[in-house]
Amino acid sequence: MRVIVADHPLIAHKLTYLRAQETDSPTFRRLTEELMTLLAYEATREVRVEPFTIQTPVAPAEGIKLSTPKPLIVPILRAGLGMLEGMVRLLPSAEVGFLGMARDEETLEAVTYANRLPDDLSGRQCYVLDPMLATGGTLAMSVRYLVDRGADDITAITLLCAPEGIAAVERELADLDVPFTLVTGAIDERLDDNGYIVPGLGDAGDRLYGVAVQ
Repeated sequence: MRVIVADHPLIAHKLTYLRAQETDSPTFRRLTEELMTLLAYEATREVRVEPFTIQTPVAPAEGIKLSTPKPLIVPILRAGLGMLEGMVRLLPSAEVGFLGMARDEETLEAVTYANRLPDDLSGRQCYVLDPMLATGGTLAMSVRYLVDRGADDITAITLLCAPEGIAAVERELADLDVPFTLVTGAIDERLDDNGYIVPGLGDAGDRLYGVAVQ
């Protein structure tokens, strides 16, 4: 498992306003999209490409294009949807699948409730989108889910992480036999007793959409 903290002043600047309690939902959504595009730039450094010849107005030129099969973007519902637009802005030709997972607030375990993914992901490079890595259960389960269907290279992108979450994912995926990279905007201090990131930014889904889901 490789962990990359995208150290850039624009990312830190936008994260500061994203964290602020007074930031309203429309601004929160806009900042999330902008942050996602910045993080996606870092996360796609090793996106698979293949040679491609084009004709310029002057002469033939060798370039590159995304390899086939195209990358698969997998936002984790519902908060991951807020990151999707920023990602597809950078990778408009990628395909999109959806995975619905929620944390049981009593056990803190991840539970799958929806799956809109191809059955066969053989040879696919996948990008998992989830705003926060807290306890790590949701991310670890989603990565397993993709690997079981044949994905052979996975990058997860989060806005924030807790150290405990990173350690839990590393522990849960220790036997993973495919490359796995975590790209994040920041690693925060810790988790509180309720499994929330400190200082964090609150419940990303509620702040994105302005409606609490029970």
